[in-house]
Amino acid sequence: MRKTYHVDGMSCASCAAAVERILKKQDGIENAEVNLILNEVTITSKQKINTETCDRALQKAGFSLSEKEESHSETFAVEGMSCASCAASVERILSKFDDIQQASVNLVLNQVTISYTKRDFDAWKSAIAKAGFTLKENAVSSTCLLDIEGMSCASCSSSIERVLRKKEGIISADVNLVMNQATISYDHQKIKISEMIQAIEKAGFHAHIHKEEKTQTIKKDYESLRVYITLGIAAVLLYIGMSHMLGSFELPLPDIIYYKTHPFNFAFIQFILATIILILGSHFFTRGIKALIHKSPNMDTLVAVGTGSAYLYSLVSLIQIMQGNMHAVHTLYFESAGVVVALVQFGKHLESISKKKSTGAISALLQLRPDEATLLRDDKEITIQIDEINEGDLLVVKPGEHIPVDGIVVGTGANVDESMLTGESMPVKKQNGDALIQGTIDLDARMVMKCSATQENTTLSKIIQMVEEAQGKKAPIARIADRISLYFVPTVMLIAFIAGILWYIATKDFSFALTIFVSVLVIACPCALGLATPTAIMVGTGKAAQLGIFIKSGEALETASQIDTIVFDKTGTLTIGQPVVTDIATSKHEKEVLALAAALEQGSKHPLATAILKKAADEDIKIPSLAQIKTINGQGLEADYEGKKLFIGNKSDSTVSKQFQNQEEKYRKEGKTVVYLYLEDELLAIFAIADQLKSNAKEVVTQLRNQGIDVVMLTGDHKITAQAIAKQAGIEHVIAQVLPDQKGNQVQMLQQQGKKVAMVGDGINDAVALTQSEVGIAIGSGSDVALESADIVLMKDNLQDVLQAIRLSKAVIRNIHQNLFWAFFYNSLGIPIAAGVLHLFGGPLLSPVFAGGAMALSSVCVVSNALRLRNFK
Repeated sequence: MRKTYHVDGMSCASCAAAVERILKKQDGIENAEVNLILNEVTITSKQKINTETCDRALQKAGFSLSEKEESHSETFAVEGMSCASCAASVERILSKFDDIQQASVNLVLNQVTISYTKRDFDAWKSAIAKAGFTLKENAVSSTCLLDIEGMSCASCSSSIERVLRKKEGIISADVNLVMNQATISYDHQKIKISEMIQAIEKAGFHAHIHKEEKTQTIKKDYESLRVYITLGIAAVLLYIGMSHMLGSFELPLPDIIYYKTHPFNFAFIQFILATIILILGSHFFTRGIKALIHKSPNMDTLVAVGTGSAYLYSLVSLIQIMQGNMHAVHTLYFESAGVVVALVQFGKHLESISKKKSTGAISALLQLRPDEATLLRDDKEITIQIDEINEGDLLVVKPGEHIPVDGIVVGTGANVDESMLTGESMPVKKQNGDALIQGTIDLDARMVMKCSATQENTTLSKIIQMVEEAQGKKAPIARIADRISLYFVPTVMLIAFIAGILWYIATKDFSFALTIFVSVLVIACPCALGLATPTAIMVGTGKAAQLGIFIKSGEALETASQIDTIVFDKTGTLTIGQPVVTDIATSKHEKEVLALAAALEQGSKHPLATAILKKAADEDIKIPSLAQIKTINGQGLEADYEGKKLFIGNKSDSTVSKQFQNQEEKYRKEGKTVVYLYLEDELLAIFAIADQLKSNAKEVVTQLRNQGIDVVMLTGDHKITAQAIAKQAGIEHVIAQVLPDQKGNQVQMLQQQGKKVAMVGDGINDAVALTQSEVGIAIGSGSDVALESADIVLMKDNLQDVLQAIRLSKAVIRNIHQNLFWAFFYNSLGIPIAAGVLHLFGGPLLSPVFAGGAMALSSVCVVSNALRLRNFK
C-alpha cells in the first residue's frame, strides 16, 4: 500500500535523503519517496504503518511526520477590487488563515480561488469585509462569446457592457467593437445565455452565440452594393439640392425640376431621393431610437436625431410649397439628411474594410489548417477529413502539403517550413522522432507521421484560441475611452440642443438653428474614440503572431510596455541548456586524450559524459574500445588500458596536478565543472565542462539595459557558476541557489520594492514565477504549461524575441495614445466649429454634409493609423 504524508523541517536535498534513510529503516516500510518542493513523503509498505513510531524516529533528526490533510479548492466572487493592490490585499488577508494553503486572485474576473484544508467561509468573508471588499459564495464561472449586430461606436459597446453588468450572475463583460463580439464571464447557476441575449436585445441590438463562419460572401456583397447605391443616390440628391446655393453660379438642371419654374417638383424629387436613402439606412433609426428609449444613446442616436430633424423640417417645407408658399423652397434640408446618412454609412463601410485587415492574423492562422489528411492503413493511403483523425493514427505528408495535426516523424524525415508559426524563415530538418506542428509545410520529401494531438488540441488550435482571446480582451487603457463614451453622447446631445436654441434666440431663424443642431450631432459621433484602442491591439497582436510572438491579452500587451525589471531563468533561457566541453588542459595531444575520455564514457547517460562524447563526435575522433569499464560510486569510471588503470572523474591529486594548477583554478573561478583523466597516477588532462551562454544573450542584455530596464538572473545553480554566467552576459544582479517553488517568492520580493517585473523562463519549472510576475514570458516553448502559465509565448528559442515583444508592446501603446489624442482632438475642435463659434467672429459655418464627411474620415484615419503597425520591423 502507498500513502503520502506531510514532513516538516526539510530544507535541502540532504534533509530529504536523511528522511528517506530513516523511514526505510522502520519495520514494514519497503520504500520512501520524498518530494522536497511539496514537503511530502510517499511511503510504500506491506501493512499499515505506525505513524507515531515513524514520527518519533524523524524527530530525533529534527523532522516531524504528520497525516496529510485533504486539500480542497473553490472559487468565489470578490466585489470592490479595482487594481493589483486590491488583489494583493485580498490574497494577503486570506493567506493569514492557517487553514488556507493558497489564495489566488483573478482581477480580470473579480474572483479568488482558495485552496484550503478546512472551510470557514464566514470568517473569510468577515476579514475581507473589514478591508472594504465583499466575498460572495459559489461563483461558478463560465465563459461565452456572443456575436453582436448593430454596434457602431464606443457608446454602443459601453451601453451593452453596462446592461450586462447590471444583471445578477454576470462576473465580467468585455465588448469588442472591432470584432462585434462580447466575451462574458458568468455564473451559470444564476443566469443563462438566453437571458443575456434578451438583455442585449432590449438595449436595441441583436446577439447570438458565436459561430465560426467561413463564408458570408452573399451578405457582404449585398451590404457593399447597398452602400454604393446609397452613395450614388446621395450624389444626385446633393447636386439637385445644392444647385442654387453657389451664388451667381448655378448648376444646370432640367426645367421640370428647376426651383424657380417648378418649385414643388424641385422639392418633391429631393423628398423621393432622401426617403430612399433613409430607407436604405433605416438601421441608423431603428437602432438609434431604440437606444434612446433605453436611455443609452449612441452614434446611431446622434445620426437618427440629427438627420431625422432635418428630414421632418424639410417635409414641413414641402407641404408649405404645396400650399403655395414658394419661399419655403429655400428652407429644404433633404440633401443634408440624405447625404449625411450616405456618408456615415460609407464611412462605416470603409471602416469595416480596414477592420478586416486588422483581423488578418486569425484568418492567416485559420488558413494554415488543412481540411483533409492522408491516412496510412495496411500500407494503403486513404484520404480523410481532419476531424476524423485519432491519436496514434499514421498519416502521410507529401512535399508541399501542410502538416495536418501535431505529431511525431516516423522513419525518414524532411525539411519543414515553420515560418508561419515561428517567423523563422530557414527550413527545419526533421528526423525520426522529431515533433511536427500542425500547419507547417513539408518542403521536399514524403513523410510518415504519428498523430499526437487531434484537431482541437493541436498547438495551432491553442494559438488561434489564444490570439482570439487576446483580441477580445480589453487593455486597461481601453477603459478610458469606455468611461468617456458613456457620458459623451448625452453631453453632445445637450450641447446640440443648447447651441440650436441659443442661435434661434439670436437670429430668429429656425432653419439656421437646425443646421447648427444637425452639424453638432453628426460631427460628434464617437466612432474614432471607440476604435482607437481595439484596432491597435488587434493589429499589434496579429503582427506579433506573424513574428512567432503570441500575446495572450491586451492587458499583457500594455503591461509589457511598462516593465522596468526583467528576470531571466538561467538554464535553457540564457544558456543553451546542455553542458559542453569548453576547454581541455593537457600536455599530450588533445585528440588523443579526448579519444581515451570518450572510450571510458561510452554507454554513460550522465550529462558530463554526453558533453565529452559530443566533443569527440564534433572532432570526428575514432574512439577505441575498452573492456571491463567499472563505475566507482561518486567518483567516476575506470578501465584497463594497455595494462594500466585508466580513470576519468572528479578525483584530483594536488601533488600530481600541480602542472595544471593555474588552469584548474581558472576553470573553477569561471564556474565550470572540472573532470580529470588519469593513466595510473599520471594526470593526462583536465576537461572543463559548462553550460554555454546563448550567442546573442549579451547583446540582448545590453540592449535591455540601454532602454533603462534592470536585468536579473534567477537560478537554482551554485553561486559561483551563476556569477560566472552572469558576468559573461553582462548581468550585475544575480539570485542563485533558488529552488523552483521559491522562484515566485523572489519575483514577489522584487515587486515589493515597487518594480514592474517580467519573468522570462521555459514555462515548466518556472511556472510559479511566470504567473507571479506582471508579465510572464515563455521562450522557445509551445508546451501546454507555457501556454497556461505565461502571458507571452515566444515560439522561437531566441532571446531577441524578448526585445521584439517589448518593442512591439511599446509601439502598440504609442499608437493607441496617438489614436486617442486625435479622436479627442477631432471632437474638441469639431464640436465648437459645428456649434458656430467661428461664425460668431465672421468665420465659416460648418454644413451638416461636411460634418458627416469629417466624422467618417476621422474613423478611417484612426484605423489607418493602427494599420501602420503591420509595418513594424
